[in-house]
Amino acid sequence: MNTGAGIEFDAVVKVYGSITAVDQVSLHIPYGQFVALIGASGSGKTTLLKTLNRLIDPDAGSIRLGGEDIGAADLPTLRRRIGYVFQGIGLFPHLSVGENIAMVPSLLGWPKAAIAARVAELLELVDLPADLAARRPAALSGGQQQRVGVARALAARPAIMLMDEPFGALDPVTRDTLGQAYRALHDALGLTTLMVTHDVQEALLLADRIVVMKAGRILADDTPQVLMRGHDNLDVEALIATPRRQAERVRALMEGGA
Repeated sequence: MNTGAGIEFDAVVKVYGSITAVDQVSLHIPYGQFVALIGASGSGKTTLLKTLNRLIDPDAGSIRLGGEDIGAADLPTLRRRIGYVFQGIGLFPHLSVGENIAMVPSLLGWPKAAIAARVAELLELVDLPADLAARRPAALSGGQQQRVGVARALAARPAIMLMDEPFGALDPVTRDTLGQAYRALHDALGLTTLMVTHDVQEALLLADRIVVMKAGRILADDTPQVLMRGHDNLDVEALIATPRRQAERVRALMEGGA
């Protein structure tokens, strides 16, 4: 696992016209932690996420990675340190699965043998058959494509993973399976993960820590266990109340109630 200052957002602001998408957000994420960003649409979750790999540059504030200001970093070097997985997957349809996974190592000039070994290693890591490497993405199921997306994001051995609704388009069973599989990878590889999700239950079950946002600001920042006990903020409580009620109903069914 990495050591150092981790990820530090310091008074970050991003404005689009008359809308402040991110409003004075300060957040420290130690290396090795799995953090979920939740909140309603338009709360600023994805905007904040994308400032870390500089797909979006903030209008004010600073972001540091390992104590270094990312605004001064070489952009390709910065992005090689950060994997990025999103709902649309973005696999290149004209390339094979293996070629998709190999994209970044190829751009970095890795030897062919090292690339082939890395592709084979990653397919095994995400629990996909080796023979899928020769297929095109269209021949795969949605869950398999998402696994390839995770493998591609891990190809250059990044320490940090950004995930933007990574499993949102999948059916509930596949979504749960992949979520648990990714959490196991996070732990095994010592990754630092920042995930945006609209699924509060998914956040509660996967993350070490949950950050609730609204109108660009942080309303709550705590562990799932603490948030499940209740919160003074009505917006936070409304988000957490639904999975709490669902858990109570499931418990009643298991105990023979109706």
